[in-house]
Formats: sequence, structure tokens, C-alpha cells
Amino acid sequence: MGKFDGRVAYITGVARGQGRSHALRLAEEGADIVGLDLCAPLDTVPYPMATEEDLTETGRLIEQLGRTAVLRKGDVRSRADQQIAFDAGVAQLGHVDIAIANAGVIISGSDHPDIQQVWDDALGTMLTGAWHTLQLAATHMRERQTGNIIVTSSVAGLKAFTDGTAGADAYTAAKTAVVALVKAYAALLGPDNVRVNAVAPTGVNTAMVVANPALFESIGSLPHLAAAMQNALPVELIEPRDVSEVIAFLVSDEARMITGSTIAVDAGSMARP
Repeated sequence: MGKFDGRVAYITGVARGQGRSHALRLAEEGADIVGLDLCAPLDTVPYPMATEEDLTETGRLIEQLGRTAVLRKGDVRSRADQQIAFDAGVAQLGHVDIAIANAGVIISGSDHPDIQQVWDDALGTMLTGAWHTLQLAATHMRERQTGNIIVTSSVAGLKAFTDGTAGADAYTAAKTAVVALVKAYAALLGPDNVRVNAVAPTGVNTAMVVANPALFESIGSLPHLAAAMQNALPVELIEPRDVSEVIAFLVSDEARMITGSTIAVDAGSMARP
């Protein structure tokens, strides 16, 4: 018996990285997974994005655990794309109990010439996309009078640091804004027995970090940025599973009295001055 038997989780950015890790962790405990991922490049993003093959592999791994995977290609910036993916999961599995707004991009240090497009792509993915997830999940969960919503923030949303480029500004703006949305939606949905929380990781060992040379160039050139991203524990990056374990706790019955919180999964980064 798993602690999430009979539950269904909707996850954005599910094809790889943290999204895949969250899907597999919840599937290990019995959850079926509904998911969405762009599976295509963005011109402004300076590293390879997830592919359709990645999405297929995530589905295979979920099914290998004996759970159902209802995964779709789509853009989190599009309310219609998210609605189609969410509704497909409900049509096949009957309901959604857990929603995780995880999709993200890091465009820090980018030399892309169209800074407006950089800003729009970053904010669209991490703020507008998270808002769409919140709204879709809230409507569905209010009707059912139960549910859990998780939004991925970042230590950048708690410490508020930037390299002054459009991508970094948008990252900090989005990750800060979703913390406020989590508090607001926790208050809004509390009477409907729907809990809303955020996780704020430090640097995570995923492709959007390790395959992103522009990010490391930016960190290396700005001492204040390098200092802000230092962890107290002796690790440079945490693993996706570290974040998944915290999410698995937050959406479990053990955390039934936690809502409106942002949990720093930060290896002590927030403890440093």
C-alpha cells in the first residue's frame, strides 16, 4: 500500500529534471500521473530543452512502477494547452488530487538580442504558467473540496538576486511573485480544504543548470551572485530527489496542517548572510 494510492497528480515540466523526479516519487507511493511539457526548443533559452523522447521515457518509467501516465506535449504559457492536458487526465482517471506547477527555464546571463522576448519567455513560463496551473487546480479542487497544490519557487525568490539581465530579472521576479500567490491562494482555498505550498530549492543538478554555460559565466563574473548562491552544507548542487521528497511530504496527510508555506530546500543557503 502506498500513501498516494488512488490519487492523481498533475505536473508541469514533467519530461525530465525535477518534474520527472516528482512524478516518479509520487508514483512510487501509488499516484497516477498527468503531465505536460513543451518538448521543444525556445529561441531564448541557451541550453537544450526537453524532447518528446524525454516525455516518452518519463511515461515508461511511471508505467514501470505500475501506475498510469497521461502525458501531453503543450506550453504552460497557454491556458488552453494546460486545460487540454488537465482535462485529459480527469477524463481518463476521474480527478486530480495534487497539482505541481514545476515548469521553469533559466535564461540568466543570456546574450540573446531580444531582451523583451527573454523577459516574456521567462515570466510566461514561471509566473503565467504557474498561475494557469493554480487556477485550473483551484477550480477542480474546490468542486471536490480537497486537494494539494505545490508551486516551485527558488532561493532566488527568497533572496532576490540577479545579474541584471532580462532573464535573471524575470527569474527572480517570477520566483518571488509565486511565493505571494501561494500565500494568497492558501487563504482563498483553505475553507475548501485545499492546501497550497511552495518549495524553494537552491541549485539543482538538472540540465537547465549543468548544461547552461551562460549561467556559470554569469555567476563567475559577479562575486555578489556567487556569494548569494553558496550553500551552508558542503554541496554545490542538490539532487532532484531532494526536492521530490519534500513535495511528497507536503502533499501527504502528515502535512495536513501546513498551507501557505514556502519550504526552502536549500542546503542551508538561506542561513548564509
